[in-house]
Amino acid sequence: MAHLEDIVSFCDQRARTHEVADFSEALNGLQFANNGQISKIGAAVDAGLIPFQQAIDAGIELLIVHHGMFWNGSKRIVGSEYEKIKTLIDGNLAVYSCHLPLDAHTEIGNAACLARVIDAPQSGTFLPHEGTDLGLICEWSQDRAKLNTALQSNFGSKIACMEFGSADPSKICIVTGSGNSVVDHVKATGADTLITGELKQHFYTIAQEEGFNLYACGHYATETFGVDALAKEAAAKFDIPYEFIKTDCPL
Repeated sequence: MAHLEDIVSFCDQRARTHEVADFSEALNGLQFANNGQISKIGAAVDAGLIPFQQAIDAGIELLIVHHGMFWNGSKRIVGSEYEKIKTLIDGNLAVYSCHLPLDAHTEIGNAACLARVIDAPQSGTFLPHEGTDLGLICEWSQDRAKLNTALQSNFGSKIACMEFGSADPSKICIVTGSGNSVVDHVKATGADTLITGELKQHFYTIAQEEGFNLYACGHYATETFGVDALAKEAAAKFDIPYEFIKTDCPL
């Protein structure tokens, strides 16, 4: 058993939760408290009624999420909003959210973990956002086909591959989640290859015309890494069990 405030303090420091500028709706940190006692930690990408119920059913008392409870601003506590709040209270489930800090973190962040999974050593960062770089620049010592294979082995065959850049990229950029504002920044790094979560349809034409390799591996799928890493470390620190709550989001 561990105290909620101690785990929250650890997560705040480890993820630099309140040091990285974020959207106001992110409201990073502890978003919903429980009775203060934690015997099991969980992680999920999204705060929502179904992940909340799955966490409670699994005996979890603190759920660490990437996309928190307040993305759409203030809402009336009716309908599904009421059900979420009631579920949290009845289930004694606390919710901790960490968004851009877990995109930017060079050790336990989404991009950092993805880079390790495909064996792409970090060589720098890019995509500045209010004092913090949100993207990684990584080395790649193999050909494009090996990169494609590495991504498909981790994310499945449904990833969108737009291969109009170099066949032997020596440098790749990684930005998890949405990559729609990222592509214009890639060439400035000297790379022509980007791994991201999702892209709008017109980036296929941009890839053709600008000579990019673009890999869209799924917004949800590329953002499972950070919360998993942070929650695992917290569970190990306080010697309590941990479980990842998977929701099979296809987007």
